[in-house]
Amino acid sequence: MPDQSFFMRDAREVAAAMIGLELVCGGAGGIIVETEAYLRDDPASHSFRGLTPRNAAMFGPPGSAYVYRIYGMHWCLNAVCLPGSAVLIRALQPTRGLERMSERRGRENPKHLCSGPGKLAAALAIGSAQNGLSLLARPFGLNPALGNVPLATGPRIGISRAAEVPWRFGLAGSPFLSRRFATS
Repeated sequence: MPDQSFFMRDAREVAAAMIGLELVCGGAGGIIVETEAYLRDDPASHSFRGLTPRNAAMFGPPGSAYVYRIYGMHWCLNAVCLPGSAVLIRALQPTRGLERMSERRGRENPKHLCSGPGKLAAALAIGSAQNGLSLLARPFGLNPALGNVPLATGPRIGISRAAEVPWRFGLAGSPFLSRRFATS
């Protein structure tokens, strides 16, 4: 099980290292197959302009959750790293609580339950109540990866600033990604 020191480093390192970990929230979850890193001085990061009430969790303890809403309708889950930096958890391969996740999402195909940050948050019932909570304590759980995982990297997606940097990481060849990598 990772501890707080796991998150006390550059978000790019953490984003790559999170691939293959199992993330659970309230008994539902799966293997992390896709992440994106956001740094403090990154123009695409919510922390780029400094501390605000909305992004305060990004400046909290490493290993805590930064949960925010996009498009006024979808929640997104991030893991806080060094102050002002975080890792967006983009996709999971569902392994636990599939029936619960299917009910929440209105979908049965496991490939479509957590294949995007908004889908993932909906499937795990993550919202504003989890913002600032530790990912290392209930209702969350992080379990170690099962051996080495083949890693794919590429540019981030769904953003307009600094999208070209290769700070998106994924489990190479996974059918559970939000979008395929050019090399997988």
